[in-house]
Amino acid sequence: MLGGEADRVSIEDETETTKEITEKKLKDRKVSWAKLRRVDSLNLEAGRVSMNANHNSKVGWSVTLTLAFQSIGIVYGDIGTSPLYVYASTFAKGIKNNDDILGVLSLIIYTIVLIPMLKYVFIVLWANDNGNGGAFALYSLICRHIKMSLAPNQQPEDMELSNYKLEIPSSQQKRAHKLKQMLENSHFARIILLLLAIMGTAMVIGDGILTPSISVLSAVSGISTSLGQNAVVGITVAILVVLFSLQRFGTDKVGVLFAPVILIWFIFIGGIGLYNLFKYDIGVLKAFNPKYIVDYFKRNGKEGWLSLGGVFLCITGSEAMFADLGHFSVRAIQISFSFVTFPAILTAYIGQAAYLRQFPDKVGNTFYESIPDPLYWPTFVVAIGAAIIASQAMISGAFSIISQALSLGCFPRVKVVHTSANHEGQVYIPEINYMFLIGCIVVCVAFKTTENISHAYGIAVIGDMLITTTLVSLIMLVIWKKSLWMVSLFFFVFGFIEILYFSSQITKFSKGGYFPIVLAMFLTMVMGIWHYVHKERYMFELKNKVSTEYLRELANRTDVHRVPGIGLLYSELVQGIPPIFPHFIASVPSIHSVVVFVSIKTIPVNRVALEERFLFRQVEPREYRIFRCVARRGYNDVLGNPAEFESQLIQNLKEFIQQQDFMLEVNEGAATTTTSEQLVVSTAINENDQMQDISGKEVKPRSNNSSGRIIPSHGVSSDSIRSLPASVRKSSNFYEPIIIQGPEEEIKFIDKATENGVVYMIGEAEVVAHPNSSILNKIVVNYAYSFLRKNFRQGEDSIAIPRKRLLKVGMTYEI
Repeated sequence: MLGGEADRVSIEDETETTKEITEKKLKDRKVSWAKLRRVDSLNLEAGRVSMNANHNSKVGWSVTLTLAFQSIGIVYGDIGTSPLYVYASTFAKGIKNNDDILGVLSLIIYTIVLIPMLKYVFIVLWANDNGNGGAFALYSLICRHIKMSLAPNQQPEDMELSNYKLEIPSSQQKRAHKLKQMLENSHFARIILLLLAIMGTAMVIGDGILTPSISVLSAVSGISTSLGQNAVVGITVAILVVLFSLQRFGTDKVGVLFAPVILIWFIFIGGIGLYNLFKYDIGVLKAFNPKYIVDYFKRNGKEGWLSLGGVFLCITGSEAMFADLGHFSVRAIQISFSFVTFPAILTAYIGQAAYLRQFPDKVGNTFYESIPDPLYWPTFVVAIGAAIIASQAMISGAFSIISQALSLGCFPRVKVVHTSANHEGQVYIPEINYMFLIGCIVVCVAFKTTENISHAYGIAVIGDMLITTTLVSLIMLVIWKKSLWMVSLFFFVFGFIEILYFSSQITKFSKGGYFPIVLAMFLTMVMGIWHYVHKERYMFELKNKVSTEYLRELANRTDVHRVPGIGLLYSELVQGIPPIFPHFIASVPSIHSVVVFVSIKTIPVNRVALEERFLFRQVEPREYRIFRCVARRGYNDVLGNPAEFESQLIQNLKEFIQQQDFMLEVNEGAATTTTSEQLVVSTAINENDQMQDISGKEVKPRSNNSSGRIIPSHGVSSDSIRSLPASVRKSSNFYEPIIIQGPEEEIKFIDKATENGVVYMIGEAEVVAHPNSSILNKIVVNYAYSFLRKNFRQGEDSIAIPRKRLLKVGMTYEI
């Protein structure tokens, strides 16, 4: 809770008269609190939440079928274009035995059945976070049920959110409960869990670079025989430049074309597959017998194992079904994959196998060679469109997951542009877009062929799959509370298959497989460093928060002025007054007539309802009109423009003042009665606030000999002073409290302060390593983090604060 423990009044055995009075007041104020339960001054909105959690599983069939159709264009572009290059990548050295075609086809069939169909469509999709998928969605889901977050900013009020859906393991389920406690008490487990989420994100980013490269290059390779490979690479680069130039418009602008194009693509490859099957060799259907897999490995030994790297490419894009789940629903994905995607791609692979049984020497360009002549150019054109759509979907998915990482403090600040008002999660990140473009061009020019790119491509995908398997297994064990044998079966069966494929892919490290591994290590290091300093900075502020005694001393100072207006001081701290506040007073000896300490906090849920977003507490004494506010957001929430956010905050502040007065009235009227439903009213901040870290242990403020220090830095910018309202610069009012009676007068005072202007205050804190810290800590903080901070966006840019009303105070934290 904000500020720690507060005064609490318990009410038990409430009399009928008191109940009637309470219900009448509630009705008169038009607040639906008929079933008050554990309400306090930080969570007065808890009784009027809107249950806006994802309920796509309960929608009608017409909506589900519509979503299923739309998902065809967004989700399956990647896996749908895999038939362009799988056989060429698998038989890189040619086909030595005709029966090897049956063995590879059998591997393809059962790989598709086990991984995308069984694992993702019927198991992993259910491990969603209110309808959202991806590594950070899994991480958020786990952190809600197990206290695994490294930053100790959890609050009891968070559990009251309508999207939280928290179910704590009961004492009867000893295994889940014991594992939960063990994980919560292990700092190492927290670090490992965060690293898994970060590495999963890094793999998706690598996929976002490799997917456009291999998809477009393989589609354009249909004209390689007439123009040559260099021309194909040049055309591919030109298409990629156009593709990334269009990203700023968002997928919503062209999304209406996606589903029809991919559906036409599936019709084409499915129809061509059936044509080749009946024309060339219907006997390839024998590949449904898994004995051909055994025979294949017996004949080829090590070569057969190495060829698994090419076979694996038939399921690239499977993770997109989970990552893009937020746009659709579980049922929609299940229907579209089972009845459209699965039969189309399976028929395409079977048809190509039938063609290769007759023309094994044409394996280098199997897809285009197997197309009937009248359909060649129409298929070529549709293939280009499908490849672009596959690239678009993967790029958008990478943008979305980076946005989630940014919200959870695991990625340097970048500009996130929400491109669609109709579809959640569709974002555009300019800086990342240009990095992706450069990366794709480098990959195409350096690797030149789909075979070379495939060596790198598979490792990025299989790495993400292994992380998903691990996180879902933990969810099955602790949250779903499945039996140990079921969890073991899931983990070891799918883990064995994926490790087998990974072992084959890793042998191609020197041939291009190093690219995603090096990229993932680099991105993991960047995100890890950023989150480490982010967490240490928060811990520093938490341990050095300002005591309420300082405010009492401040009230007695005659050199500090109250000026008209509202001051919003931004801080990440959700408990107590941030240590930067005294430096504002020292730099500008003035304080606004209304002060709000604002903390924008990301909750481990996808969305927070608007009516649940703001939590307020008033700093005592009340006549000083100093408040603290936590503005809660989900990792998919948009803060909105500054004017809208400012309006929402002030409106909720006024509602808080009304509700606080009402709750005090209820408290006074029912102080001598009790009820079985406990009503808790928090009224003030206790100066002896106690803090707890995520393991439940008390965190005591630092003593004078603390290893961390706050050092005043470069003070207040003169431009910042000139940009403030004239009332701030010219006021001569002393810091004298104005006693206001009643909430109506208090709200009028807030309105008047709003008319005088709202000023935003931010501490521009430079973080440096403590002189006595280790060499590694100095390198991480003073060089790596400093470089990232200076070359990415600043705090005021990421939350879109108007510069003309911005006041910054510089200071240095030593951690």
